[in-house]
Amino acid sequence: MSSRTSVRVATDVGGTFTDMAFIEVGADGSQRARTAKVETPPPHFEEGVLNVLERGEVDVTEVDFLAHGTTVVINALTERKGAVIGLITTEGFRDVLEISRGNRPDFFNLHYQKPAPFVPRYLRKELPGRVTYRGEERAPLDLTELAPILDGFRVEKVEAIAVCLLHSYAMPSHEEEVIAAIKQYWPEVSVVASHQISREWREYERTNTTVLSAYVQPIAEKYLTGIEDAMEKRGFTGNLYVMQSNCGVDNLSRSKQIPITMVESGPASGVLAAAELGKAIGESNILALDIGGTTAKCSLIENAEVKIVSDYWIERTPTNAGYPVMVPVVDIVEIGNGGGSIAWVDEFEKLHVGPKSAGAIPGPAAYGKGGTEATTTDANLLLGRINSNYFCGGELDADVVAAEKALDQVALKLRTSRENAAQGIIRIANNNMTNALKLVSVNRGYDPRDFTLVVFGGGGGMHGVALAAELGVKKVVVPNGAAVFSAWGMIMSDLRRDIFVTQLMDLDENTVQKFDGLMEGVEQQARSQFESEGVPRDKISFRHLAKIRYQNQEHSVEVEVSSRPLEELKLKKLEEDFHEIYKREYTYRLDSPIEIVGIHTVVTADIGSFQIGEVEKSGATVDAAKKGIREVDFAQEGIHDSSIYDGALLEPGMEFTGPAIIEDSGSTTVVHPGNYVHIDSYGNVHINLREN
Repeated sequence: MSSRTSVRVATDVGGTFTDMAFIEVGADGSQRARTAKVETPPPHFEEGVLNVLERGEVDVTEVDFLAHGTTVVINALTERKGAVIGLITTEGFRDVLEISRGNRPDFFNLHYQKPAPFVPRYLRKELPGRVTYRGEERAPLDLTELAPILDGFRVEKVEAIAVCLLHSYAMPSHEEEVIAAIKQYWPEVSVVASHQISREWREYERTNTTVLSAYVQPIAEKYLTGIEDAMEKRGFTGNLYVMQSNCGVDNLSRSKQIPITMVESGPASGVLAAAELGKAIGESNILALDIGGTTAKCSLIENAEVKIVSDYWIERTPTNAGYPVMVPVVDIVEIGNGGGSIAWVDEFEKLHVGPKSAGAIPGPAAYGKGGTEATTTDANLLLGRINSNYFCGGELDADVVAAEKALDQVALKLRTSRENAAQGIIRIANNNMTNALKLVSVNRGYDPRDFTLVVFGGGGGMHGVALAAELGVKKVVVPNGAAVFSAWGMIMSDLRRDIFVTQLMDLDENTVQKFDGLMEGVEQQARSQFESEGVPRDKISFRHLAKIRYQNQEHSVEVEVSSRPLEELKLKKLEEDFHEIYKREYTYRLDSPIEIVGIHTVVTADIGSFQIGEVEKSGATVDAAKKGIREVDFAQEGIHDSSIYDGALLEPGMEFTGPAIIEDSGSTTVVHPGNYVHIDSYGNVHINLREN
């Protein structure tokens, strides 16, 4: 432990709220923590950061570490508010974006149309020159036409340029020449090349990822520079990091250059926090569920490891192919269901919840800010799950009349009572989230009953037990500080980069030296990069995963390499593990040759992340935390008189049985009848479901 006090702060900008977590670690190891939450003020999201720091009474001059998670990238993509971009690619490949993939989701729709590319055809240009998939030059690069291309881009008011040449994952030198020439001819234009983002094959996915990164680069750079300047004006001299989609943080300069790596920065930190919590409480297999005001995100954690994938897609639906993003992203499923999700009735008198959200403004009808449509929050309020006298932690006066009017509109269309409509909203919202949890578990060969459900975000505790009961999960854990749990994840993060390299080789005894040499080369490259940024060599660690498939198949699975240097015995173990993982995912195995497609190397650097600390006990009894009794409608279990507990007064060792409600400043936890609750040494709420 350092001989001085260390102060770490994280801010997480969401669609509805901006969260802050603060931890001060003393020289003796003692910890002092606090949190804060404010409404997100779109479109000026950076103001939310400053507001939440002010609300949390943070003196930035004392902060050593500031991590920031943001929705600016995903918002710019989904709202189409990025830059005007041009694409430069290899001769004959300007239409890769248009051709995309043939495995369209709405297969039998004769009128199906592919999603429009982010770059129109007249802004997609070609250059002669060619390299092979083995990294050999077939035809030299010809830059003769580059200057006229750039002149045309200027005329069309292009703000950013994406460069993606064929097989540049194997040989990036042609792309490097193009970038150098662009910078010399047009220094002020933003430019990004595919090899800077991904060294994996698949031309459509790599091209689209490069295009999307260029599309958001100017707006992300402006946003991050604005936060950096604002912090400096307030005297901040510590290290400023940005949360990445791979469950790690990275420095500000790299995040500005390749902002597409921030596409899911907020959800990633929540999953990481769930994994770290699991290690602390002895739960290595976890279903993590984050329910916010706008969306619900879920992920599966096996053996305390968060799964990272590079085949992430945005805007993908049953009727829309979406857009691929080939960067390391935590494996999550996200749906439009949160506290602000709007309930609506279609022309067939069928009730739906989401994906449209009321957001922070006007918010649910109960906010009293002009909202007139019923939301999940309004339904929970009417059913007595949320305390109208302690609404939003007592910061807002619940507009019960407005909530009732909004629910009456839904009830009228359904020809039922207000209470039945509210129950229906909750049950449909729960069903939507149950299906999302099945997508990351049952659909991938995992039994949810083998996992513990960790729920967080403002609505996690509200719905967790009902979801667990539906899935057969035996235990639900609501973390201490659940409302800002994703912000806590940022504070726990290491500096992390995921390196993907494509290189085909057969998996046999002749592979050992070649494959080990590939991993060694990646390690040397990563060490050089980190050390140039001031990271000591002894703080850097590596984890290698081989991308393996049956020979000539299309896709691969990742198998961990136990350690280096690689030996023939370890290669045999790699083969056995591949068969096991493949069978779990696809239900069968083949007696066919196996080949390595490439590697995925996880490089982390310890930058002083803190460990979860235990909570002090005053010796009070559980009765001291009891606020009273209130009627609560549990929908399927009926109406019960329920004990109401003050979450801030619950201490390690306390225990009680449901029906009960736990209220704290940022969230509410619903404990169904018969559930057993105990508080662990870290202040987390453990809810054991009764056996049916």
